[in-house]
Amino acid sequence: MAALQGKLQANRQIVVLLLFLCASESDAGTVRYSVAEEMESGSFVANVAKDLGLEIGELLARGARLVSDDSKQHFRLHRKTGDLFVKEKLDREELCGKADPCVLRFEIVLEEPLQSFRAEVRVFDINDNAPVFPNHGTLLKIPESTPLGSRFPLQSAQDLDVGLNGLQNYSLSANAYFHLHTRFRSHGPKYAELVLIKPLDREEQPHVNLTLTAVDGGSPAKSGTAQILVVVLDVNDNVPQFSRLVYRAQILENSPNGSLVISVSATDVDEGTNREIAYSLAQNPEGILQTFHINSENGEIRLLGPVDFEAVENYDIDVQALDGGGLSAHSKVLVEVVDVNDNAPDVLVTSISSPIPEDSPLNTVVALFGVRDRDVRVGGKITCFLQGDFPFAIKPTFRNSYSLVTGGALDREKVPGYNLTIVAMDTGTPKLSTETIIEVLISDINDNPPVFKEASYTMTVRENNSPAIFIGQVLADDLDSEENAKIAYSLLPPESGDLSVFSYISINSNNGKLYALRSMDYEAIQAFQFIVKAVNGGPLPLSSQITVRVVVLDVNDNLPMILYPLQNSTSPCNDLVPRAAEVGYLVTKVVAVDGDSGQNSWLSYELLKATDLGLFSVGRQNGEIRTLRLISERDHMKQKMVIVVRDHGQPTLSTTATLNILLVDGFSDPYVQLRDQSKRERKTNPSTKYLVISLAVLSCLFLFSVTVIFLIHIYQKIKYREKRFTTSEHFYYDCSFPGHLIDGQGAETLDRVCPYEVGSATGTNNSEFRFLKRFMPNFPVPSGVVERNKGESESHLPSNLDLDNPRRSEGCPRMSDEYM
Repeated sequence: MAALQGKLQANRQIVVLLLFLCASESDAGTVRYSVAEEMESGSFVANVAKDLGLEIGELLARGARLVSDDSKQHFRLHRKTGDLFVKEKLDREELCGKADPCVLRFEIVLEEPLQSFRAEVRVFDINDNAPVFPNHGTLLKIPESTPLGSRFPLQSAQDLDVGLNGLQNYSLSANAYFHLHTRFRSHGPKYAELVLIKPLDREEQPHVNLTLTAVDGGSPAKSGTAQILVVVLDVNDNVPQFSRLVYRAQILENSPNGSLVISVSATDVDEGTNREIAYSLAQNPEGILQTFHINSENGEIRLLGPVDFEAVENYDIDVQALDGGGLSAHSKVLVEVVDVNDNAPDVLVTSISSPIPEDSPLNTVVALFGVRDRDVRVGGKITCFLQGDFPFAIKPTFRNSYSLVTGGALDREKVPGYNLTIVAMDTGTPKLSTETIIEVLISDINDNPPVFKEASYTMTVRENNSPAIFIGQVLADDLDSEENAKIAYSLLPPESGDLSVFSYISINSNNGKLYALRSMDYEAIQAFQFIVKAVNGGPLPLSSQITVRVVVLDVNDNLPMILYPLQNSTSPCNDLVPRAAEVGYLVTKVVAVDGDSGQNSWLSYELLKATDLGLFSVGRQNGEIRTLRLISERDHMKQKMVIVVRDHGQPTLSTTATLNILLVDGFSDPYVQLRDQSKRERKTNPSTKYLVISLAVLSCLFLFSVTVIFLIHIYQKIKYREKRFTTSEHFYYDCSFPGHLIDGQGAETLDRVCPYEVGSATGTNNSEFRFLKRFMPNFPVPSGVVERNKGESESHLPSNLDLDNPRRSEGCPRMSDEYM
């Protein structure tokens, strides 16, 4: 039977261990292990690296260490393998005493980055302590006249183990006089009583030797024994009698040591030594013996140690009165500990809703908490209130339960969080209070639009820039946080609906950086503007807009263009000067223009080479060629001059013009003969025929190109009208850019056609000639400027220019005398 009981107890321990291991695995917040006590130093507990999901060697790399809740370290961590070992032999009784379960808590702290994990190791009890009796021998003096059924309490055995391994039962050696009865105390271990089942006869047997055995529930079970010597006394037929069977007393929990609890009294009608009574606290648990003391002579019970109502409310004390003849009587003393107001109220927070949105309405529940006072009888009513002036309030829900609610408007941008102090105060004497701090964070809502750092932006970019060059950045701030503060930038089309801006400018939606998608041409457009929109990332996005103006800076990238005399003519261009011309005679004028603007378009003329450097001069500002002296007969009839035209840009660009001047006596037969002679000379040139054929082929190609461009122009105008885009007059030229660039709408930039327009530029105060001027696509020049340029070019052309004048050489236009 005993073996079967031991197996059942062992099975119970295994089941308990399995349940604990399952519970350990179910809690992901704390890793739990279990070990049995008395394991040797270095015993393996578990591999914490595997249980924490860490790689092998990560504990070593991150400087793992163990931090115990107490000052003593009971375990050792092998950081390389992650194994946890017992550092020294564990004694559950030394670590936890009678507390069950016995749990050792510590933290596993990792560095770089800093991280910690909670761990618990439950130390299971093993049956390593046998029950022990305080005294190995007990002497009982029992009169022979003791009636049957009398009970004699025996000393309790002490077992340091807990649970099934603790004290379970008592047994008594076989005898004819006594039966063993096991009883339970309200506080403390089991104890046994001897029950007299057969009358004693001193003359028949003056002594009875008994062996009391205490058995625990371990497997195998352990036991302790105590010898009991029963001395049968001669007839003393009166036992002491207590004045009351049960005594009741009250004592304040804060009473000092030595305070009187109660006095007990017993009498004996016998005489002599048989009536002398000694009082004792026999057969009481250790806790009572450490708290109370009785005067053996007068029966006064006084405090030996402190009492705490919250720990023990009542004490059950067994008092023994022993007369001189060895007879004893027992009585109960029930001591009630009276509560005093020595504990402040406790605030138990059951739920916190944090963070809460800043637009939470009034009376939104933020936290639920309850209050209690362990001084339930004297603490009185508990009141709760908030310390300080905050937009929150406390409302009661039911008895001793409260809710923390919003009591005013919240604004995360002003106050991102609150530390609320809840004060709980009782009404006892004296009043005690407790302060509990609850942290309430305010979460953001999208209630602030993005705000640009500047009222407007003006950026510059030099013409002929590289595609995708960075030209500037727009920045906006949002007072909100996290996703609500993430700003995306985009380009908005102009109010006119013209989407061509997206082919020139692209914006990075993440940081607001602006990039030029193509090369700018100052001669086509000097400035343009667009709108940037900033949108935050909230569920209901808010936005703001700003105007960005881009100014194109001119670069000296255009050579001066010679409009007169023509430099690409196949036949030489000759100007005729009569030999009778006076000093200062206007021979001709070099007319040039520059597509740049400002200082880059200021032109100056200079005579670079000439047949006779002293015969002609060139006006530096107007390009007029005049005679410096009178022409003599010795001057060669053919005069050749090279004129250089320079602008004032940095760096300076220049173009040369070659002029042929014929010195004649008049416009008569000698010049005609010279012209016929030059024709014959050209006919004798064998390359003339090939040159004519080449010019014819080039002319055909030019006509074909003009036709194709005209058709494309018509097609695109029809296409644009269908899309309802407003465009201006264009002539197109091919300007390709890398296809990988994107415009503000996210579409790839394709090869585009750029427009040219015929405009005019001023050469001198006397005349102007038209020249080709480029314009950027979809940015029309103001009509007033175009009309002004056209008007100026027409007004400055000489009205009396006669191209059919017989004084001119063939193929070379000549200014009229009035213009000269």
